[in-house]
Amino acid sequence: MAVLVRLRDTVVSISAADSLKMFALSVVWGSWIVVKKAAARAFSPLWSEAGGGHGNSKDAAAGAGGKAVHRAPIRDRPPPCLSTTVYGTHSYVKVKGVKLHYVECGDPDGTVVLLLHGFPSCWISWHHQIPTLSKHFRVIAVDLKGFGDSDKPSARKSYRVENLVNELAVFLSMLGVDGRNKCHVIGHDLGALLGWYLVHLWPKFVSKFVAISCPHPNVHWEYLPSSSFFNKNWICFSQLPYLPEMDALESDLKIINQCYQHLSKNKKSDDLSYIEAYKYTFSRTEDWTGAINYFRNLPFYRIEPRSNNDSLNKEEDMLQVPCLLIIGSKDVSVQMESFIRSTEFLRTSTVRIIDNASHFPHQEQPKAVNDLLTSYLVRVKVVQKMLQPQNCGGLVGRMKDIVSSTVQYGTTLKDSMQRNISPISANTS
Repeated sequence: MAVLVRLRDTVVSISAADSLKMFALSVVWGSWIVVKKAAARAFSPLWSEAGGGHGNSKDAAAGAGGKAVHRAPIRDRPPPCLSTTVYGTHSYVKVKGVKLHYVECGDPDGTVVLLLHGFPSCWISWHHQIPTLSKHFRVIAVDLKGFGDSDKPSARKSYRVENLVNELAVFLSMLGVDGRNKCHVIGHDLGALLGWYLVHLWPKFVSKFVAISCPHPNVHWEYLPSSSFFNKNWICFSQLPYLPEMDALESDLKIINQCYQHLSKNKKSDDLSYIEAYKYTFSRTEDWTGAINYFRNLPFYRIEPRSNNDSLNKEEDMLQVPCLLIIGSKDVSVQMESFIRSTEFLRTSTVRIIDNASHFPHQEQPKAVNDLLTSYLVRVKVVQKMLQPQNCGGLVGRMKDIVSSTVQYGTTLKDSMQRNISPISANTS
């Protein structure tokens, strides 16, 4: 394996054989997509009679022969929710030549909480969490490089793991975070995946880490459900140039509707405005290139512990930063098994299941998630019941214990290791 970074743990590339396999599958899958779309265009009418069925002349452009083609609306102004100061102050900073946009709220002298959004998203993804967390912390909701109002370099190499993580580390240091003034990191989806690398490579900066809807990168890619939209086929497809960006823009950004079904189902004006915010954020080809470049890099890397594999003290191989893992009970994009496997890399970990939530529990059940985040991050002393050591029988045993436990799951594999897994019910009253 080729070593990329040597800080604490090490980021390593997957084997050449696995890389070649992924690229080969990308060609196969990309060819299938091209053929499929060509066939759809051949057997489906591209043109419709003027005014026939659309009912909105603004969404149609005149074509040859008096016919018109349906087009997506032009989005040249950001929705008010993206520019409002209700959630905090909008700021910009250059980190190693890359401009990053972020929204800051809370006590400027307080402990920093860094919020890392997922894909396809931006800082507004945390609009439910910012007001609550800012009561206790200095909240920083950043647009990751390639997203939102941050710079969007098109080069694939700009999104290598070492570049992304080192830029975030410099960004945190500019906010006053160091070995003495540590921060909390909360990530969702792609942001949590990046957060995993950050806490492994810069543990001295992080006090606690919360990963929402994203397991450890060493198991994440192996447990992608086939039913998920962003499955292994999509990961392979994303390796191709141009085609994924073109596909994402089709049908008035249908991919946004697919990702944020929980917002469109509510049919509330606020939720619909957030969908428009996401569509505005990803309305151009270059808005997708940077974002997809994450998937053109991250699947090729894993985390390798710093200590020797023959070391008798395996605790040194584990991440020392306390971690909270959150998953929705109805999430079809990740598997519970991958979260259980993730705990094998962590010295101290807690897993929480949010009832009646899918891949966006922080948006679908914000009160339950906010209460969980507050209790996990704010309390200085946490009194927890330690169960006696059990013979879990490996992964099957741990999965069995989860199913049988209705309040709390705990096991002590070593005297200094604690794991807790329990469901969190949303209060719908």
